Formats: sequence, structure tokens, C-alpha cells
Amino acid sequence: MEALVEVKCIKHIYPDNTQVTLCGLDFVVRPGERVVILGPNGAGKTTLLAHVMGLLAPVEGSVKVMGLEPHKHFKQVRKSIGVVFQNVDEQIIGPTVYDDIAFTPRNERLSREEVERRVMMVATKLGIQDLLHRIPHYLSGGQKKKVALAGAIAMSPRILILDEPFDGLDPASKREMMGLLNELNRENGTTLIITTHDVNLVPYIADTVYVIYDGKILTKGNPHEVFIQRDVLESANLEPPILVDLFAHLKEKSYNITVPITLEQAKEQLDALLENPR
Repeated sequence: MEALVEVKCIKHIYPDNTQVTLCGLDFVVRPGERVVILGPNGAGKTTLLAHVMGLLAPVEGSVKVMGLEPHKHFKQVRKSIGVVFQNVDEQIIGPTVYDDIAFTPRNERLSREEVERRVMMVATKLGIQDLLHRIPHYLSGGQKKKVALAGAIAMSPRILILDEPFDGLDPASKREMMGLLNELNRENGTTLIITTHDVNLVPYIADTVYVIYDGKILTKGNPHEVFIQRDVLESANLEPPILVDLFAHLKEKSYNITVPITLEQAKEQLDALLENPR
């Protein structure tokens, strides 16, 4: 399947002459894929996303989105990309929730009826119909995330980019956000590119995981392939999920188990272990 996004060994120089490189493995995203980028602050995650969105242009290397260079074809590429920034207060600009969700459809000069249809459609999908006439400033953190997500998907983008979307959310809101993202991917085929430092959520939202540290893509693979590489995670100042760490320890003690990456898999392993300890 042809790549939807492809980034190869890029280098960017900021106005203050700070140089940021991102090399190592190529960053490749296929249509309909759920991709998670793991890495500590300063690893290069935000620089990577900014290049994919066309906000930055590399001085070395290449960035292709749908076969186009996003910084040269910004308007064309951005029509296919929805974005939820880490600090959603910076992107929610409408005086009401309705106006914020309607911002892009109105900018695209859609008819009033079509704007109304799209706003109601995404508001219903995200369960925020009762917030449409509220002032965004007074919403909770979880509600603001939903409003930002609604605005990002109002034009049905092929690619949805989310920078630390689970930051500041309580456990229930995190589960709800994961459910919404997976539903968009499953029902609409929306390609997801997500940055996070919460390794315990990754198995539930990722088909492919990239680990980035100090301007290098260290490894990639499905969650299980990545999380059993403890040495790579430690070199990137990351720890494996608690379940992976626990069951890896049990496996080292010669218990007949495999290492799970989800709670459901762990429960099955524990049930089998209790029935037959050795």
C-alpha cells in the first residue's frame, strides 16, 4: 500500500539558528493506519508533526504527504489534515462551541445548511450537542479536547494529527477519547498520527509505534515488538508499560507465559497461570 506520509532524514534550522534533525529510520504512515510517536520532551516529536503539517520546511531531507511537499502545497495538503494541538486553548477561537466547530466549513464557503449539517454531525458523534451554545473558555479540559477534536474532523480529513491528546485528562476522559479516536479510524478510515508519553495507553490506540529520542528514530514496530525492546526504551528515557514490565519479570522467573500488552491479555495469562503455576 502506497505511503500517505513519508519523512526521510530531515533537518530544520529555526530563526535563532537552533538546528533540529530527525534521522534514523524513515517515518512512514499508510492509509487508515494508527501511528503513535513516543518520546520525551525535546526528542523531535513536535518538529516532525510541524513538517508533516507544512508549517516547517526542511533544509535537508524530504517530506511527502499524499505525494506532495506540504510546505510547498500547504493549502492543498492541509485540506486533508485535521489537527488537535497539545494546548487546545490556543486553537479554540470561536465565541461559542458552535462557531468554533463551524469555523473551517465557513472558511471553505460551504452553504449555511451544509455548515449546520456538519456541525451537528460531529457534535452528535462526540456527544457535545448540549455544549454548542456554551462559551468555550468556561468548559472543562475534557470538554475542550472534544470541541477541538470536533473542529478538527468537521471537514472529514483523511489524516488526523493529535499532539499529546490525553494530557490533563482524568482516566475516564482518557478512555472516552481513545474510544472516539478508534471509532473515527474504524468507521471513517481516518489515519491517526498521535504523540504521547503515556506508554500504558499505546496498545489500545496504535497499529505502529515509533520511538524518537534526541533527533533520531530509534525503532518502529507494533506495540508488542517495540515494548519488548527494553534497552531501546531505556535509551530513550522511556519505561515499558507496567504490564509488560511485570510479565517480563515473571517470564525471567521461568513461568510459562507470554508478555501481554493489554489488560485483557494479562487477565488471560493470570487465569492460566493460577490454574497451572508451572
